[in-house]
Amino acid sequence: MARQKSPTLTDAELRLMRVLWKLGRGTVADIKDRLHEHEPLAYSTVLTTMRILEEKGFVRHEKEGRAFVYEPLVESVEAKQSALKHLMGRFFNDSPEMLVANLIEEGDVSEESLTAIRELLERAERGGK
Repeated sequence: MARQKSPTLTDAELRLMRVLWKLGRGTVADIKDRLHEHEPLAYSTVLTTMRILEEKGFVRHEKEGRAFVYEPLVESVEAKQSALKHLMGRFFNDSPEMLVANLIEEGDVSEESLTAIRELLERAERGGK
């Protein structure tokens, strides 16, 4: 049985999307060239991943000369929100409370992070963002 496609970005897809978000638009060669030296990928791997991202609706391409130029259809913020929503639904029964409780109870949350979380909650209670 074929593996179901992830509605969110895989680690490999996210690496390429981060490059594309910085570039705004670029060819497979542009994206490959901007990957970190300690994490090189073959041209064919980048090309295949870009095709998958296009199938999933994260990017689109236009042909310019002989090259395909890719651009993101989804902003970084949207991808984060989608991934978080997916995570909450899959592991926390769509409950933000369960997610936050798990982070605090099971995670190694510093006092500095707890203070920042309290400030965010207070701001949200006041109606600000």
